Amino acid sequence: MPKGTHYNPGTLFRKGSQNLDQIFTVRSETIFEVDFGIGPVVSLGLVASGTVNCKHKQLYRNITGSSPDPCYDEHGAARRCIPDFVNAAFGKEVRASSTCGLKGPSRYCAQDKGEEGARTCHTCDASDPKRAHPGSYLTDLNNPHNLTCWQSETGVQALQGNVTLTLSLGKKFEVTYVSVQFCSKRPDSMAIFKSMDYGKTWVPFQFYSTQCKKMFNRPSRAAITKQNEQEAVCTDAHADGRPLSGGLVAFSTLDGRPSAHDFDNSPVLQDWVTATDVRVTFSRLTAPGEPDEDEDSLFYAVSDLQVGGRCKCNGHASRCVKERDTGGLVCDCKHNTAGPECDRCKPFHYDRPWQRATAREAHECVACNCNLHARRCRFNMELYKLSGRKSGGVCLNCRHNTAGRHCHYCKEGYYRDLSKPISHRKACKACDCHPVGAAGKTCNQTTGQCPCKDGVTGITCNRCAKGYQQSRSPIAPCIKIPVAPPTTTASSPEEPADCDSYCKASKGKLKINMKKYCKKDYAVQVHILKSDKAGEWWKFTVNIISVYKQGESRIRRGDQLLWVRAKDVACKCPKIKTGKKYLLLGNDEDSPGQSGVVADKGSLVIQWRDTWARRLRKFQQREKKGKCKKA
Repeated sequence: MPKGTHYNPGTLFRKGSQNLDQIFTVRSETIFEVDFGIGPVVSLGLVASGTVNCKHKQLYRNITGSSPDPCYDEHGAARRCIPDFVNAAFGKEVRASSTCGLKGPSRYCAQDKGEEGARTCHTCDASDPKRAHPGSYLTDLNNPHNLTCWQSETGVQALQGNVTLTLSLGKKFEVTYVSVQFCSKRPDSMAIFKSMDYGKTWVPFQFYSTQCKKMFNRPSRAAITKQNEQEAVCTDAHADGRPLSGGLVAFSTLDGRPSAHDFDNSPVLQDWVTATDVRVTFSRLTAPGEPDEDEDSLFYAVSDLQVGGRCKCNGHASRCVKERDTGGLVCDCKHNTAGPECDRCKPFHYDRPWQRATAREAHECVACNCNLHARRCRFNMELYKLSGRKSGGVCLNCRHNTAGRHCHYCKEGYYRDLSKPISHRKACKACDCHPVGAAGKTCNQTTGQCPCKDGVTGITCNRCAKGYQQSRSPIAPCIKIPVAPPTTTASSPEEPADCDSYCKASKGKLKINMKKYCKKDYAVQVHILKSDKAGEWWKFTVNIISVYKQGESRIRRGDQLLWVRAKDVACKCPKIKTGKKYLLLGNDEDSPGQSGVVADKGSLVIQWRDTWARRLRKFQQREKKGKCKKA
């Protein structure tokens, strides 16, 4: 409890000792400080209204310089924050298993404090507000000058079973104390239970009895050690000096627990103080050996039931608020946490495991690093450990053609556009590797270069390399050009004297048109590989690359012989060089050999140009339509 904080009248505190009567209550608006002797100054309770005076709270913030949001310091760094300490029972409904007057008016008598044996009798009637003693009186505003008391039916010693008071807190709280203020005398045997699952199961918090072994099968005032600090113990301390009325039983959840001084690092005690519901069970009013009393004097009566504690938010919220849909209490979570108790990281903040905040470390949940390419991620403990406990987030369903744990590289078939940051939605460009020329779809992540097959080049592997020519094989789309002898002109050592009258050698560039195409029997693209003299003929070995037109002699692609008369070659009609590609247009003639194509001085031999392929295909189409007639 900060020194100098103001509290409203009725605030209840308890010093850390076994003496249950050492309870401090603020009777006026004064400055209070309580030391439990187990670490820092701590408060155990608040007024019945459940809040600290807002004016004084703001004054305290102004004096100390606290930031508007307690979950962050003045620099915006996360820090542990906790909701206000409240009386969580205030205004809540209490379900009592027995209440007087519900079955009609009933008489009860209480022993007077003065004359021995004197009694004062009254009537309890639930239908009369002035004579009723309902369960709502347990958690109303506790005014010592005008006490309101819940009261059970009389004759409780003869009742079958126990009388219970059950209180639902509405959500998980970290309970610091439970106190019961009696209008009747304190019972001989009673117990306090808690539930962590909204009343489905119950575990004991504390037992009280002069006969612990008989009533609860537990030893009296057993020592609390680290091994059993999460277990309920039984005590008879409440039986010392039992007043006829006004007695108090108060249970401190951390009193005497060895790990209380290091609560932040004790999951056992964090679990021990957590409760969603509290139940007080009265088992026996009078102890054996006490004087017998009339049945109408045997009843339980309680003026105030308090449960002091804080809304459980695991150090990640400074307040609890009502949920819009259900109206129930939930933590107003900060530090990128979520859940009713801020007990998990909110979506996409899984780079570190969720942890409860401590005084030293806020343990803020951290967003996954997905470079703006993913909306979901998951936590991987193995990766977290390997990173030195710094990062364990794994991005899911990377978008924009990215891949990897952080969506930090391009997926297969894409490469980085280095002109854009990796977080840009167009940071990855398609490789567009040629389906035939490339050896795969994956390209270099930096340059975009596709893996090319042998003899293929280009960033997308879309053309043959120098020294290679295109084939029709998808496996080897480019093949090496056969090695040819040095480029020479196939001619006689001496040019015949009558060449000018014999033929006219071509000069300059020859053009191809439909008329020339139609005059000839065949039109082929050839690659001159080598030449040999054979008597009156030159024999050229050629590779016929494409056939655009053929006459009666069928011409096939591949290696064949081209025959030209020696005089034609000598007069350069036609002019042919080995190692070159030509468009050859000629007429059918019988070759001197068994096979081959014949070219003569009337044939057109034009050095090949790639642009002619399209034109020749058009000539083919026109010929098929009957538009090609020989002159």
